[in-house]
Amino acid sequence: MSELFSDDLEDNSLLPIDFQAELNEDQYAAVTSSPGPVLVLAGAGSGKTRTLTYRVAWLLSQGVPPEAIMLLTFTNKAAREMLDRVQDLTGIPRYQLWGGTFHSIGQRTLRMFGHEVGLEKNYTILDAGESDSLIGDVVRAMDKEFFKTKGNPKAKVLSSIISYARNTLGSIEDTLSKKYPEFTTLTDQVIGFSKAYSKKKLELQVTDYDDLLEYWLRLLNASTECATWCKDRFQHILVDEYQDTNALQSAIIDHVGINHQIMAVGDDAQCIYTWRGADFENIMSFSQRHPEAKLRKIVLNYRSTPEILDLANRVLDGRPDNAGYQKDLKSVRSSMGLPKLVPTMNTDQQAQFICQKIVELHRREGYDLGDIAILYRAHYQSMELQMELSRNQVPFQITSGVRFFEQAHMKDVAAQLRFASNPGDIVAFNRLVCLLPKVGPKGAERILKMANEVSEKENVDRLNALGSKQVLKKVAADAREEWPDFVKTLRNIRESMVQDSPEVVVRTAVEGWYSGYIRQLYDNWSNRMDDLESLIGFAAKFTDITEMLSQLVLLNAETSNRSIRPDDDAVRLSTVHQAKGLEYPAVFVIGLADGAFPLQRAIEADDIEEERRLFYVAVTRAQDELYLTYPSVVMIRGGRMPARPSQFLRDLPDEHYEVHRIPGMHQRSNSSNQFAKHNRSW
Repeated sequence: MSELFSDDLEDNSLLPIDFQAELNEDQYAAVTSSPGPVLVLAGAGSGKTRTLTYRVAWLLSQGVPPEAIMLLTFTNKAAREMLDRVQDLTGIPRYQLWGGTFHSIGQRTLRMFGHEVGLEKNYTILDAGESDSLIGDVVRAMDKEFFKTKGNPKAKVLSSIISYARNTLGSIEDTLSKKYPEFTTLTDQVIGFSKAYSKKKLELQVTDYDDLLEYWLRLLNASTECATWCKDRFQHILVDEYQDTNALQSAIIDHVGINHQIMAVGDDAQCIYTWRGADFENIMSFSQRHPEAKLRKIVLNYRSTPEILDLANRVLDGRPDNAGYQKDLKSVRSSMGLPKLVPTMNTDQQAQFICQKIVELHRREGYDLGDIAILYRAHYQSMELQMELSRNQVPFQITSGVRFFEQAHMKDVAAQLRFASNPGDIVAFNRLVCLLPKVGPKGAERILKMANEVSEKENVDRLNALGSKQVLKKVAADAREEWPDFVKTLRNIRESMVQDSPEVVVRTAVEGWYSGYIRQLYDNWSNRMDDLESLIGFAAKFTDITEMLSQLVLLNAETSNRSIRPDDDAVRLSTVHQAKGLEYPAVFVIGLADGAFPLQRAIEADDIEEERRLFYVAVTRAQDELYLTYPSVVMIRGGRMPARPSQFLRDLPDEHYEVHRIPGMHQRSNSSNQFAKHNRSW
C-alpha cells in the first residue's frame, strides 16, 4: 500500500502555497510547528478548519508522504470538507491520506488486522437499530421474562448502558450507579447480557459502532503486528475537536501516536458533551500525557463583533482556576453596539418580544429570516415561542428535532387525555394500546372488540370494560403485567377530569403508567420528562380540560406547517448543543434564568461548569447582534416558579451589555448598573 501511494505521489506536484501570507500569526505558528506533540487551542470562530487544512498542506510541503498522515474527525461531513480543502489547496488527491471519522479509520484497521481478534475481512457493521435488535435477541435467549417484567429497561436503553461503559472505559456497575441508578439492582444481569452480546457478534461476524474502536484499541495493546504497523506508518496524527474525545478515543490516539507525534486541535471552552461520554480531562491533561507538548493559542476571531467577544470572554472569567485554559478572543471586525439584555415577566412575554423583534430585524434592518437563530438550553423551553411564531405566521425550522407538539411523547400523553375524555376516540385508543409490548394494530382491534362486547353485556362504558378479565385475555402475554396500571391510569385521568383543574389532570397522565414506560424505553427519558412537565404548565393556563385539548389540537396543526422546506427562508430554532459549529448574524439566547439555564438538575448536582461552557458556545454563535432574554417566572418540574437571572448573567460586568426594557414592564431601575447590582443581590 505504501508503494502505491509513493508512486501516485510522484505523479502529483504540490501546488505552491504562501503560508505566511495566507494565515494570521497564530495560525501560522500552529501550522508550522515542529514535529512532536502540539495542543492547539482554537477559539470559537478562529479558523480551526483552516488551521488543520494548512497543517496537512505544510506537512506535505515538508516532504511528509500523504499516507503517513492520519486525520481524525468526528463527522463524515467534517472529514469530507477538510480532505476536499486539502486536495484543492495542494493538488494531492484526498484518497492518499488516511482521513475520516474515528469509526471509519477503525474499520479500515480492522479489515487488515481484525483476524487477530476473531474478525474476518468480510465482517459486516450493524447500524444502531440492528444493534438494539440483536441485544434484544440475546436478552430473550438468556431470560425470556426480562423484557416482560415491569420496570426493566428495553433493548435500546440496555444498548445505551453498554455503549456508555465501553466508550468511557468504565464498568457496567459504575455506569449504572452514575447514570442509571434506577437499574442498579440489575447489574449482574446487564453484565451477563453485555458479555453474551459480544460473543454473539463474533459468532455472526458482525460489529457495532463501538466495536470498531474497542477492537482497534485492543489490537494496539495486544497485536505487535498492528502496533508496529501504526507506529512505522503514521508520522503525524491530527485530531479535530479534541475536547469532545471520550476515554476510548483518547486511548486510541495516545497508542497510535506512541511517539507523541500528535497535533490535537480543540477548545476546552466548547466541551459540552460530557453527558454522552466526552472527557474534559483529555484536553486538560494532554501536556501531562505528552511531555514537552507545545501549546498554541489561536484567538483572532473572524465571526463576531468586539462587543460580543468581550462578553464571551467575561463568561469564562467565572470559571474556577482549574476549569480551563486562559485565553481572550479578539475580533477583526468593527464595533456594532453592545449585546442586549432583555428582562421579561414570563416566558409568554419573552416569546412575544422575540417575535416582534424578528419582524423588526427582517422588515426594518433587512435580515433574512434564515439569518436569525433562537437558542435554548432544552427543547421544552421553546414551547411558547413556537406557538407565538406560528400565531404570527413567522416561518421557522427546528434544527435536528421536531416541533414541540409533534414529539412522540407529547402525542402519547395527549392520546391518554383524549381517550379518557372520549372513550369513543378509537384513533387515540389505538395509539396508546400499540405502545405496549407485542401489541400491534390487529391486537388492538381484538382488545377493542372484546371491550365493546363486555361494555354491551355488562352495561358499562368502554373504559371500565378494559379492566375486565375477558379483555385481559386478549392482551398479548408480554403486555399483561403492564395492563392493570395502564387501565388504572386512564381511569384516574377520567376521575381527575371531573374534579380537578386541567393542570392536575395532565399531571395525573404524566405521572401514571406513562412515566414508567418512558424510563424503560428511552435513555434520554429525563429530557422527555422535562417536555411533559412543560405540558403541565401549558395546562395551567386553562380552566376547562376540553378547551385545553381543543387548543392542543389546533396548536399542533398550527405548528405542523409542512410547507417549510430546508432551503426556505425561516428562523432557526435550536438547542445550544445542536447549534455548535454554526453561526448566525442575529442570535437570541432565551430562558436565561436559574433553573432553566443552568438547568435545575445541574444546580442541584453542583455541576455548573459544563452549563457555563454551553452559555459560552451560545453567545459565540452570534455575528452581529446578540439578545439575552430572561423571564422572571419559569417552568420547573411542571410548576411556574419565580426565578432570578441566570448566575451567568449575574457574573457579567454591566458594561458588557445594554438593558432593553419592554414597554409596560415593571421598571426596577433606570440604569443597567443599578439593574445588575439589584439582580446580584437576589
